[in-house]
Amino acid sequence: MLVLRFRGLWRHPEFVKLWVGQTISQFGTQVSQLAIPLTAALVLHASPAQMGLLSALEFAPFLALSLFAGVWVDRTRRRPILIVADVGRAVCLGSIPLAALLGVLRIEQLYVVGLLTGTLTVFFDVAYQAYLPVLISRKHLVDGNSKLEVSRSVAQIAGPGIAGLLVQIISAPVAVAVDAASFVASVVSLLWIRAPEPAPDRRAGPAGALWPELREGLAVVLENPVLRSIAGCTATSNLFGNATQAMYVLYVTRELGLEPAAIGLIYAASGSGALLGALVAGPVARRFGLGATILGSITAAQLGNLLIPLASGPPVPVTAMLMVASFISGVSNPVYNVNQVSLRQAITPDRVQGRMNASMRFIVWGTIPIGALLGGGLAQVFGLSLTIVAMVLCGLAAPAWLVFSPVRRLRVHSVHV
Repeated sequence: MLVLRFRGLWRHPEFVKLWVGQTISQFGTQVSQLAIPLTAALVLHASPAQMGLLSALEFAPFLALSLFAGVWVDRTRRRPILIVADVGRAVCLGSIPLAALLGVLRIEQLYVVGLLTGTLTVFFDVAYQAYLPVLISRKHLVDGNSKLEVSRSVAQIAGPGIAGLLVQIISAPVAVAVDAASFVASVVSLLWIRAPEPAPDRRAGPAGALWPELREGLAVVLENPVLRSIAGCTATSNLFGNATQAMYVLYVTRELGLEPAAIGLIYAASGSGALLGALVAGPVARRFGLGATILGSITAAQLGNLLIPLASGPPVPVTAMLMVASFISGVSNPVYNVNQVSLRQAITPDRVQGRMNASMRFIVWGTIPIGALLGGGLAQVFGLSLTIVAMVLCGLAAPAWLVFSPVRRLRVHSVHV
């Protein structure tokens, strides 16, 4: 008789609850990541500048609010923040299919929804990364982050294909309802968690001492050569990567002539790679060393992007080449993220986890709206193809931050803080 044996974090009921909610939410997110830009491009006939603005508004809150969110997260318990953020995102996203069914959907609504959901995501992400080290022990951080990354990867495999079919069957705006429903499921899982969360460390300072706390969070990142180099590398990758991604849907639909179903296959290839990357992130780091793994994975991701501007010809070979590029990126990104996020969490004291994560978000995600505007502006002036080539080439500079830093020499990371 077959007997299933659950080990490690699978026997941690509170982690499993968090994992279930985030897994469902990730599936919904994959639908919106395809459906919203397709809504703008195919339904509302957005220009390159409008596509860039749409992407920029979604990530602008990371530049404007991340540091303040970190102070807030370190002053209060994290789970209530997660719940409120998910409720708000469900409401915002649910307004898109409602407006479409009523025949009143406009690009301005997508701007507002992008800005509001981006704001809520700032608080959710900062609280989420600070909550995990509270929920599980630090020795299990790589395992926990890997399991959560596996869920995201599986969602990336199935989600885009499902999203492409939903877009073609029920239209892009209506498909966004799936994401709204997934956030409701995430709220239920968070409410289900019963583990007590410790009260915040009041050494952070009095309620009015905002700026000293904010500066302390920035100093944790900027004064630590490991954290500083990771921030610079990720920020550079995000800057030029999002300049490319903001134009990606327009590029593959208008320049390469691909249909939504084919685009879904390309995104799904990324998910297949991400699943593999999430599964091997820990073993690869143990085999080759933490520093070499982080440097090698970000380098592979940038080299894989070179296939995007090289794709040309009939739809089938173009789709195949873009799937290969997407797969390489899919493998590399979780290997990079699982190891660098776990390293950051392990070497940072709990009382400044929120501010460290917020400062990292401010730096590395703050470049995303800048990249989106950069990509949209360049594409408006020079065209989609030339912009894609230029941004992919500029992204090759990202690994240089790690080559000239202590990260490259790391074999293992310490959990002593």
